[in-house]
Amino acid sequence: MRRLAQALALPLLGLAALEWWARTVGRSSDALAPPTAAAQAFARAVADGSLLQATAFTLGSAALGLALAALLALALGTALGLSPRLAGMGFLSIEVLRPIPSVALIPLAMLLWGFGVRMEVGVVAFATFWPLLVLTQAAVRQVEPRLLEVARALQLTPWMRFRSIVLPAMVPRLFVALRLGVAIALVVAVTVEIAANPHGMGYALIIAQQSLDPALMLAWLFWIGVVGVVVNAGALRLQRAVARRMGEAA
Repeated sequence: MRRLAQALALPLLGLAALEWWARTVGRSSDALAPPTAAAQAFARAVADGSLLQATAFTLGSAALGLALAALLALALGTALGLSPRLAGMGFLSIEVLRPIPSVALIPLAMLLWGFGVRMEVGVVAFATFWPLLVLTQAAVRQVEPRLLEVARALQLTPWMRFRSIVLPAMVPRLFVALRLGVAIALVVAVTVEIAANPHGMGYALIIAQQSLDPALMLAWLFWIGVVGVVVNAGALRLQRAVARRMGEAA
């Protein structure tokens, strides 16, 4: 309880300072609203259902894009990690495609899929695929070589080798990649909605800004931050639960 109070002290102090400034020095400002006004706008968004609807769209698109990227990255990253020859063949292509900013693909994604879930999922998948691929490949390369030699000596099939040796050794590092991917997926999803997609939390934020409603805009900014904290905490809790279960199984 004491640690929670210490963690909340600085944010609450900042909110109090912003409230004082907005109601005194910045009273005539059209860019910022007092936190109490933002709280009222937040309550209205909850009451009319727009908060839940926009949040569900953003989280659903981010989750679908991340899941698609994770499946592809796991398959390709494992193959590249186990085969130096294949890694050499794919090195140039990966290094050329990986630095492309995900937002640069928005015009292409709009041409392919138009507005909506598919466009956003495609951009999120592209953005999260490359870090997941690199981390998966690195995780495979750090598997104990003697374990792979034993698997070859036992003449295990590639699937049995992956399931029994490679995957268990990769799991701790894969969860590090997953936590990184979760953060990237949420950021990219909101960015796509701000830039092009007329759905989700990012679109609601930009509509509040265009409507000159700073209270609602601050409410959405606060809510996006809260969602990010909750999602990251969930990923961390899952990582710890899996690590604990693996330790008990060992």
